[in-house]
Amino acid sequence: MNKRIEELLEKYWNADSTLEEEAELRDLIAQADGYESEKEWFLSIQNFASEEPERLKIPRGKKKAGFSWLGWAASVLILMGSYAGWQAYERQQQEEAYREVAAALSLIQDKFSEGQSQLEKMNELRYLNTTNSLFENQEK
Repeated sequence: MNKRIEELLEKYWNADSTLEEEAELRDLIAQADGYESEKEWFLSIQNFASEEPERLKIPRGKKKAGFSWLGWAASVLILMGSYAGWQAYERQQQEEAYREVAAALSLIQDKFSEGQSQLEKMNELRYLNTTNSLFENQEK
């Protein structure tokens, strides 16, 4: 019996055993004296196999149709939020451009007014030359 157990263990650890040989090995080890680590090994495998369905919940592959609309709704909300954010950004850019243009026009108006006031002084000098033109017209 021990010789058969040793043969089957050798095959088992080399991964050469069949399912029937593994079942035979489990039965022989359970009946034999000694082989405590192997008994513990096969017992833990058997316990694991019996606990697997209780602890693990394996998904069946079916989707719940009730929540499929949730993904679509989230996508639509993201798109709407992005569009609203883009519109707000564009509006802000337009307002900033308007303020810059208004400031530039205000600066132009100030410089134009300053230039007009300086030209008024030149207009006063225009009358100085009128006497020469009066005499020139009389001589002809």
